[in-house]
Amino acid sequence: MSAAPGARGPVCAVESPPAPPLRPLFRHVRYENLVAGLSGGVVSTLVLHPLDLVKIRFAVSDGLELRPKYNGILHCLTTVWKHEGLRGLYKGVIPNIWGAGASWGLYFFFYNAIKAYKEERKLESLGATEHLVSAAEAGVMTLCITNPIWVTKTRLVLQYDAGIDSSKRQYKGMFDALIKIYKLEGIRGLYKGFVPGLFGTSHGALQFMAYEDLKLRYNKHRNRLLDTKLTALEYITMAALSKIFAVSATYPYQVVRARLQDQHNRYSGMVDVIRRTWRKEGVHGFYKGIIPNVIRVTPACCITFVVYENVSNFLLNFRKENH
Repeated sequence: MSAAPGARGPVCAVESPPAPPLRPLFRHVRYENLVAGLSGGVVSTLVLHPLDLVKIRFAVSDGLELRPKYNGILHCLTTVWKHEGLRGLYKGVIPNIWGAGASWGLYFFFYNAIKAYKEERKLESLGATEHLVSAAEAGVMTLCITNPIWVTKTRLVLQYDAGIDSSKRQYKGMFDALIKIYKLEGIRGLYKGFVPGLFGTSHGALQFMAYEDLKLRYNKHRNRLLDTKLTALEYITMAALSKIFAVSATYPYQVVRARLQDQHNRYSGMVDVIRRTWRKEGVHGFYKGIIPNVIRVTPACCITFVVYENVSNFLLNFRKENH
C-alpha cells in the first residue's frame, strides 16, 4: 500500500481479528421437538391416566380417616369405578393432559436445543455428564412453566367424596381449580411442591442420561453409526430401562410433592413432610405408590418416546422435503 501524501512512512492497515461467531441458543430451537414431545405426552396420558390416579391416592395415604382405604391396585381401580364410574377413574385427566403434553413437549424442546448448542463445536458426542446437566437444565425450565398445572391435577384427583354428584366437588375442573387456588392461596399455592419438583428434575436428568447412553452403547455394540435410528422395539427397550432406573432412584420426591399439594393436610414445608412421614411411616412411607407408578410410567414412557421419535422423524423429513 502506498503512503499518503505528506506521510512520513508507509501506513499499514491493521485489521482487527474477526469476532467469534454468535451461537445463540435460539438457533437450535426446533418446533418438531415441541410437537413430537407434546404428542407423546398426550397419547400416553390418555391411555394410562387411571394408574396415575391410583399412584397419587396411594402416595398421600397417611392414615387420615377421611381417605378411602385401598388394599391394592385392582381394589383401588374397582372401588373408584364402583362409586364414581369411568369419570372417577379420569378425575384430573384434563390438567394431566395439559401437564404431560406441555411437560414432554417443552422438555424435548429445551433439551434438544441445549444439547445441540453444546454439541455445536464439539467433534465428539456429548458424554453422560453433559447429557445429565442438559436434561436437568431443561427440567428446571419446564417445571417453572408447568407446576401450577400439576397442583390442579393433584387437587382434582384427591376429590374423594365428590362421586358423581357435582355439587359436592370443591373444584369443578382445571380452570376453576386454578382460579380458586390463586384466589385463596395466591401464587404460593400454585407453586406448592415446586422445591421437591426441582429435586425431581434429577429424575428426568437421570432418565435422559441413561437413555442417551444406552442408545450410544447399543449402536457401538452393533457397529453402527452413533446417530442411527432405532426400531420401535429398540426404542421401547431403551426407554423402559432408563425409566425404571430413574424411578427407582428418585421416587421419594414424588411422595413429598404430592403430600405438599394435597388439600386434606397441612405441612409447613418440605422438611415437615419428610420428618412427619419418616416418624409415622418410616422408609416405607416414601415409597408408597411406587408399584402402580412403575406399572404406569414404564409403558407411558415407552409410548411417549416411540411417538416422539416417529413424529419427530416425520416432521424433520417433511421439513427437508419442503426446503
